[in-house]
Amino acid sequence: MMAESKVSIYPLLAVNFIGTLGLSLVLPFLIFVVERFGGNAVIYGLTASMYPIFQLVGGPLLGRWSDIYGRKKILLLSQIGTFISWLIFLTAVIIPVTTIIDVNSGVLGNFVLTVPLLLIFIARAFDGITGGNVSVANAYLADITEDKDRSKVYGQLSVSTNLGFICGPALAGILSVTEYGEVLPIIAAVFISFTGILMIFFMIPESKTHTFHMDSDMGIEKNDEIVSDKSSFMKILRMDGIFILFFIYFLIFLGYNIFYTAFPAHAANNLRWNATSLGLYFSTLSFLLVIVEGPVLSWISKLYSDSSLITFGSFMLSINFILIFYGSDLLTFVALFFFAVGNGLMWPSLMSMLSKTAKKEYQGAVQGISTSFISLASIVGLITGGFMFSFFDTATFLFAAFMIFIVFLLSFKLRYYKKKDIQRN
Repeated sequence: MMAESKVSIYPLLAVNFIGTLGLSLVLPFLIFVVERFGGNAVIYGLTASMYPIFQLVGGPLLGRWSDIYGRKKILLLSQIGTFISWLIFLTAVIIPVTTIIDVNSGVLGNFVLTVPLLLIFIARAFDGITGGNVSVANAYLADITEDKDRSKVYGQLSVSTNLGFICGPALAGILSVTEYGEVLPIIAAVFISFTGILMIFFMIPESKTHTFHMDSDMGIEKNDEIVSDKSSFMKILRMDGIFILFFIYFLIFLGYNIFYTAFPAHAANNLRWNATSLGLYFSTLSFLLVIVEGPVLSWISKLYSDSSLITFGSFMLSINFILIFYGSDLLTFVALFFFAVGNGLMWPSLMSMLSKTAKKEYQGAVQGISTSFISLASIVGLITGGFMFSFFDTATFLFAAFMIFIVFLLSFKLRYYKKKDIQRN
């Protein structure tokens, strides 16, 4: 492993920003593209879920490979996968629309499966199966930072993500008003993802190297220890505090994805917002998150432990969803403060705690498995969020609040594991 003081985190933060920027360029008009090519709202939800469904498989595998072959190689592989997926997406929007089959389904509704629509499914699935960027980036940061700096560093990683979500939609709005429509933003996403490949290749050094050879019967022999994929998985789950952290990851992203699916419908139908108002809401949220996850977290993480910040942050985040439940414009924007403070303090601290709890030789595998828990929660949340809102209206946000409140209760258990770590050391 490289000496921590000799490795800069900024190229990795830039790569993370580039990845988010490329994705957020296309997200604002994805639903319109899907509908134009024959899909409906249900097909849009399934399209959005393709990434987490395939990441459920690819995340753990790429994370484990990064433990064996090195972080840089797997980051590069993942970024190349993203580049190829955008090329497939670009192909979908420029080829003629050819119908494959008309579908009239009681469950999926009426839609037309076309060649472009099929290619969009393939593009999102391919990006998902190679989508190890996040888990490998988290493991990379764990390699090059000391425990005392983890919360601040993961906060900076979250800042780079939110900056991408601020700049992406704005850039998409500028590019999509041209005569080329959505083609130009997608071309931009292609070039942005290619820039990410170049940055990983030339600017990011390898943080982790291993010597290994293959054993045909047992799996991989590494540092005189035979580790099969199955035994690695079970060994990780048996580590103190790991499973409860994975479960917390699942609950958080279940609440998030139910919210992110239901809130646009709530904004349009109940609050009577238009696309501009919705964009302003999410842009304001991203801006506040940049402040909280940057200077605020950098300061407060020196005063309080990760577990304390998770406890306080999860409580604040649950209040956010309760305020949204009441449904007025004023309370919805007041809730932004609770969302930014809650998520901004909780999420980087949770990532920091997971990296500290995991053994060094299993950082990639642990981060990869956590990605699978996130993907599983995203699949469930994305598919059920819309259905829940159609039946329960704003009460859907109380369910999201309940998920985060369980995290609040579980966070007290995390303090027990922290005390055990101190006693061992």
